[in-house]
Amino acid sequence: MPKAPQDDGPVGSLPPEHRAVLHRWAEEGGPLATRARVVLLAADGLRDAEISRRLGVSRQTVGTWRRRWTSAGIDGLGHRPRTGRPATVDEAEVVTHTLLAPGGSGASRAVARELGLSHATVAGIRRRWRLSPDEAPAPSVPTRPPLPSAEVWVMGLYVDARRAVLLAGTRQGAPRQPAAGTVLGTDVLAGLDRAVEAALTAAMARGADGDTSPAYGGLAEYLAGAARGHPDLGLHAITLWEMANEPESPQQAVHDKLVTPHQIPARSTWRTFLRAMIALDSTSHPESSRRVYLDLAAELERYAGARPDTPCAAVRWLRENVAGHPGTGHHADSTAGNQPWSGVNQIDLGSFNECVVIETVRLSGTITRGEIAHRTGLTQQSVSRIARSLLDRGILIEDAQRRATSGKPRTPVRLCGTAAHALGIHIDPEVLTAVVIDLDGAIVRTRTRPVTADIDPAEFVERVAALGRETLAEARGSVREDGFLGIGVAVPGPVDIASGTVLGPPLMSAWGDLPLLYLLQEHFPCLVLMEKDSTAAAAGERWIGRDRRARDFAYLYLGTGVGTGLYLNGDLYRGISANAGEFGQLCAIALGRVAEDGRPEILPECNPPVSVPELAVRGGMRPVPAAPGGTPGSTAAYLAVCEAAAAGDPAAAAAVREVARAVGRGALGMVDLLDIDLIVLGGPFFTEDVADFYLDEIARTVNAFPTARRLRRVAVEPSVLSAEAAAVGAASTIFHATFTPRLRGRESRARHLPAG
Repeated sequence: MPKAPQDDGPVGSLPPEHRAVLHRWAEEGGPLATRARVVLLAADGLRDAEISRRLGVSRQTVGTWRRRWTSAGIDGLGHRPRTGRPATVDEAEVVTHTLLAPGGSGASRAVARELGLSHATVAGIRRRWRLSPDEAPAPSVPTRPPLPSAEVWVMGLYVDARRAVLLAGTRQGAPRQPAAGTVLGTDVLAGLDRAVEAALTAAMARGADGDTSPAYGGLAEYLAGAARGHPDLGLHAITLWEMANEPESPQQAVHDKLVTPHQIPARSTWRTFLRAMIALDSTSHPESSRRVYLDLAAELERYAGARPDTPCAAVRWLRENVAGHPGTGHHADSTAGNQPWSGVNQIDLGSFNECVVIETVRLSGTITRGEIAHRTGLTQQSVSRIARSLLDRGILIEDAQRRATSGKPRTPVRLCGTAAHALGIHIDPEVLTAVVIDLDGAIVRTRTRPVTADIDPAEFVERVAALGRETLAEARGSVREDGFLGIGVAVPGPVDIASGTVLGPPLMSAWGDLPLLYLLQEHFPCLVLMEKDSTAAAAGERWIGRDRRARDFAYLYLGTGVGTGLYLNGDLYRGISANAGEFGQLCAIALGRVAEDGRPEILPECNPPVSVPELAVRGGMRPVPAAPGGTPGSTAAYLAVCEAAAAGDPAAAAAVREVARAVGRGALGMVDLLDIDLIVLGGPFFTEDVADFYLDEIARTVNAFPTARRLRRVAVEPSVLSAEAAAVGAASTIFHATFTPRLRGRESRARHLPAG
């Protein structure tokens, strides 16, 4: 028989404030009353047995609450979370965990264990939201009334002192399969959570203080603008929270049924629902990248950080574009019949060693099997087996036999240029260029098409796709259908490679935040990759330059702006956001040029087609007439000044040298930062007329002033690429992605590769 617990003795004197609380609990009744009476009686000196008799409870109960008081004080008497499953279930929290679980599918049992719920509960919520694998391909969000079962995007967020409204967009049609690797990182979600909490807390505080800014009509104007900007989407205003007796709810703000009003699901809080919608968007659509939600977090932080005594406009964040917008629809079906080829990545390289052999052959031009073994460290047997397989598949071909000093003649091998082809498209503010190149980098077909910066984005995408189709059609007779690997697209930076979006290209403001990659993928049933133009040029230089570009180098790309492509440690270096090599700010810092707000100045010298003609005119040269439909800073004006500089015009020559000196100072900083010994100059504005001006000035700067100049000599060389450097480089990125040996693939590329 178990022994009764020992009496604990007096609990000691009670502070007056605690005694008052305990007396109040005792008078109010309920579960806290018994606990309070136990402590009060114990403080009066009664022992456990007497307290048990007076209160009609067991001695174990008395002992429990006396010990709880002794160890934790008054807080120890409060309610503790009960073990087991929660009494209420937040469906949005379950949805978020389901979507963001490792692997993206969120197995019900794993989520149930994590949240302390039953498997049946989690499975039921997944069915209600249509997130199960056997459900419809589009989710169903159970707002009140429910959102239509269709593709769903987070399109905007409106917050002021009266209300917070989430704007969702839907579109009917067969949605794309969720892309691997598109889940937002925990750092972005955590930062967004903090920003949302801060902004909504600030809004509620302003509402409680009587701040009613912005004036009546703010929400209506916001929703009307959203409807005008996204006519191809169904828009839904979901109220997250709202002050009582609010005169301008979404129901009153929406006119002509342009936007449908909704309330959040009954079994969710606004915080968890917002998080669930972001998780649903980020896992369903590749274009919903980190950038979209970093932009939202920045806008929320701006609102939350506004001074209390300063009128602050509402949060009016509205997403610019989603794939298929603006006005392009889904073109895969309508254009498939016009595609010369629909196969993707037919050249299946079975091993890392095959890529090593191909790379060795490519760099050497022609090479024997024995030399391959010596250079790679592979055994003769392995090299012979791999070479035989590559010969059988047409990737390698044998060259003329070489006589040997002893033994049988050796037969070298080389790449078969016609074994593979790729299409490259370069997008420039003035011209579109498309080229088809073979595995040796030889141009099979090239086409150009003029374009203006004010063109409608939908028409622009159509032109790019049409140019690509026409170039492929013309190359049909020269290209093996089973050897066409895909399409590379080179665009001005900055870009969001993860979402395939052109962000804010210079002189192309109409195309900002355009999800170009995914719009083009709807036109072409093949692999499509997108790169910054300078990075693409570096890829082409490495591929076509062979052994001349077998070491690390920086490619200075003179285009509409000066950019840098970096080839470091045997691979393209893109950086965390694929925007490495932005040269303008580095150049401004090197020259000590800072704008009034403290940021590095946007240098005119880093835009040669504009700065060179202006400097030449300032130096006394007669202005060059603009080409028909062009501007004084057009390509025609730049080429005319370059021609004059080559002919000896002092003002033209001085203008080119001044720009070259500025670029050289930026290159100097890059050499010291990266410790490289090769700079390659190329791009559409590195023309033959002025090549020597740039080469001489930059070579002098990067060799006269570096910190480690005694340890290295920096070579400054012209590119091996033609004037179509970016287009050829864009096509080369396909070869680079297919054939370059890597021990670890790039996650940013994996999403663009076809299944299987």
